[in-house]
Amino acid sequence: MKLTRRELIRLGAGASLAPLSGAWGVLGANSGPYIHTTIPSTGEQLPSVGIGTVDFRGNVNSPDMERLGNALGLFHSLGGRVIDTSPNYGNSEEVLSHLLKQQKLRDQVFMATKVDREDPSEGIERMESSFARLGKPIDLMQVHNLRGTDAELKTMMDWKAQGRFRYIGVTTHRDSQHAEMEAVMRKYPLDFIQVNYSVTDRAAAKRVLPLAQDRGMAVLGNRPFGGGNLFSVVRDVRLPPWAIECDAQSWAQVFLKYIISHRAATIPIPGMTKPRHVEDNMGAMVGRLPDEPVRREIETFMDRLLQK
Repeated sequence: MKLTRRELIRLGAGASLAPLSGAWGVLGANSGPYIHTTIPSTGEQLPSVGIGTVDFRGNVNSPDMERLGNALGLFHSLGGRVIDTSPNYGNSEEVLSHLLKQQKLRDQVFMATKVDREDPSEGIERMESSFARLGKPIDLMQVHNLRGTDAELKTMMDWKAQGRFRYIGVTTHRDSQHAEMEAVMRKYPLDFIQVNYSVTDRAAAKRVLPLAQDRGMAVLGNRPFGGGNLFSVVRDVRLPPWAIECDAQSWAQVFLKYIISHRAATIPIPGMTKPRHVEDNMGAMVGRLPDEPVRREIETFMDRLLQK
């Protein structure tokens, strides 16, 4: 009998890993045979694929909630914990709260959200509203797109010391903000950064990701599929033989394994609103990761496709 990909994930078939370097490993028997990432500032281990929720929005009583709820439930059942949201994503926080309570999963996820106010009092109001919508705990609070960084990080550091959330960080999704991101990383004791990074958007790998390694900061990787553009590049392109070397069974898994395998503590957060995408993407947490020679092959292959 041939096992489905979901059954392989649950059973851990073929879950051997490339040689590990401190940032990755396999979760213990109680958590399942999934690749995890170790958070440098605490040693906490998190599953290596998270979920971005910019499209988790709408009327909580609408038929769309069934599809979103199924995607979220499958994400959790296949080992997912890290959920990234923002009050800027429409009513994403409200939708997530509704779905997580409905499925009794709220206390089983790692919740990350954001604040983007330049005035400290407005930032406090913004964060309190996130607590009211999402409930506790909020594990990670991030300054969204570096807006109001100095003002918000002062409050965030105080609240972290008080135990209101465990981690603090900053985010960007634009190459033009990388220099500012580096300056903030050197100035503040951050636990996380969030930055745009994919196999065809490698600007962060030049300075931001090495600095995160040096400073002991974990990395959430947004736009892991280049805003979806990577799939148009590989449309009708068969997986090359080197995909076997990292146990990738789809292009989505190639792109995610490429990110996870960076030497920084990196967790990609693809947007996933359809169960079939969740099942495919979560397969990136099973099996081997690409080593450095395979990473170079992936880069060269994609660069050549882009030049056509």
